[in-house]
Amino acid sequence: MTVRIAIDCMGGDQGLPVTVPAAVRCAAEDPDAVFLLVGRSQDIESALRDAHGRSLPSRLQIVHAEQAVAMDDPPAVALRAKRDSSMRVALQLVKNGQADACVSAGNTGALMAIARFVLKTIEGIDRPAIAHLLPNQKAGSTAVLDLGANVDCSAEQLLQFAILGCALVSALQGTQRPTVGLLNVGEEVIKGNEVVKRAGELLRTSGLNFRGNVEGDDIYRGTTDVVVCDGFVGNVALKASEGLAQMLAGFVREEFTRNLLARVIALIAFPVLNRFRRRVDHRQHNGACLLGLRGIVIKSHGSADAYAFGFAIRRAVEASRHQLMMRTQAAVAPLVANRPARPAEASAGAL
Repeated sequence: MTVRIAIDCMGGDQGLPVTVPAAVRCAAEDPDAVFLLVGRSQDIESALRDAHGRSLPSRLQIVHAEQAVAMDDPPAVALRAKRDSSMRVALQLVKNGQADACVSAGNTGALMAIARFVLKTIEGIDRPAIAHLLPNQKAGSTAVLDLGANVDCSAEQLLQFAILGCALVSALQGTQRPTVGLLNVGEEVIKGNEVVKRAGELLRTSGLNFRGNVEGDDIYRGTTDVVVCDGFVGNVALKASEGLAQMLAGFVREEFTRNLLARVIALIAFPVLNRFRRRVDHRQHNGACLLGLRGIVIKSHGSADAYAFGFAIRRAVEASRHQLMMRTQAAVAPLVANRPARPAEASAGAL
């Protein structure tokens, strides 16, 4: 199945030196994918020559965009003052049906604001959520959302996130009825603030495969397929996890370089250490999905290198081929059908 992926080449901490080589590598690996490189044409052409050095495959196509969203641009500035930014043009390609998905390493706040404006949210979803598949001890992954898009959430929005997370896991992992856990400070029903307690009540009557409250360590145990939380809690948990992984990797390096004997042992243990490094390499898990939009949007870490950005591109390809958009809309449809009419809607019906 041929898919078309729009890449915001100007976004991220490093921009073209990362995004273009990653796109070239992905194009070489996947003959059935077309990549639309969005940004300043001359700069992209120069980066392509540096990355490839010979004639380029026709599946790499340049789409000109004069402006770029800086990492420190306020969302309002990016939305209103940079209407020809590479980020917005890439999202517009998805909106127009010229691309199946968009990938960007740019400013998260700006990406969320522009994506909501250009693509709009699916009917039944109040706010998009950032979802990420994190590795777990069961040699699989746990979908966690929201990871920072929405600091304050209502109980109804947490229910929406659970539905979105289930659609993601079903599409990418083939799980028919994903299990859902609500991130809390304990497993007991009585624990948590009022919003979390109310969310638990809604989830228990939602028809989802809800397993109750889970705690932070359950994310990496793989206790449930989906873990739901608000963006404040999710972002703190994610950043703490990344910091812990980097600290442990640093400790291992320190111990194996402490003296000559340790270095010899390190040489003997190198195959094991190399496998361990690959399993915990956060770059291989780069690429979060902005769920709830009328289009597939993948957010790469802003500091990603070309290796990591390539995984974000692959996630976009995978999501497109597994029809994540269609599956998400189908999953949300019952929520729309069962939602009570709002006052304005009820009044209109009465007339």
